[in-house]
Amino acid sequence: MAEENGAAPQVRMSVLAQFVRDLSFENMVAQKGVSASEVKPDIQVAVSLDARKRAAPNQFDVISKYRVTSVNKANGETLFLCEVDYGGIFQVEGVPEDQLHPFLLIECPRMLFPFARRIISDLTRDGGFPALNIDNVDFVALYRQEIARRAQAPQPTAQPN
Repeated sequence: MAEENGAAPQVRMSVLAQFVRDLSFENMVAQKGVSASEVKPDIQVAVSLDARKRAAPNQFDVISKYRVTSVNKANGETLFLCEVDYGGIFQVEGVPEDQLHPFLLIECPRMLFPFARRIISDLTRDGGFPALNIDNVDFVALYRQEIARRAQAPQPTAQPN
C-alpha cells in the first residue's frame, strides 16, 4: 500500500499503556533459613512473548514474560524464582501486514524491556539478593528461534470423518 507520491507509508508506533500483568518472587533461601552469603548463584533467564489484536483498530496487546531462576552452583538447589509478565498496549500504523507479526514481537518488546528489567532488579533487591540487572535481550534472535521451533513442531493431521 503506497501513498500518492509512491513512497511507503510512514510507520508509527505509540505506547498507549504499560502494565504488570503478573508478578511473583519466591525466596527459597529465606524459607530454608540459609544465609545468602553461603550460596554461589547461577542465574537462568527465560523470555517468551505474546501479541494479540485488540478491538480498537491498529491496537495490540504485547506481553513479555520473564522467568528468572537462580540456582546454587554448590548443591543445585533453587535460591529464588522471579516471574514477571510485563505488557504494553500499542497503536501501530503503516506496517505492512506481512511484517506486522515480527514487528509486534521484536520492536514492541524492545520498547518495554527497560521497564521490565528495572522491575526484576527491584524485585531481586527487595527480595534479599543483590539487584539483578539482566542482560539485554536479542528479540530478533528470540523471534527467529520461535519461528524455527514452530517449523519443527509436528503439524496436526486432519481426522477422517
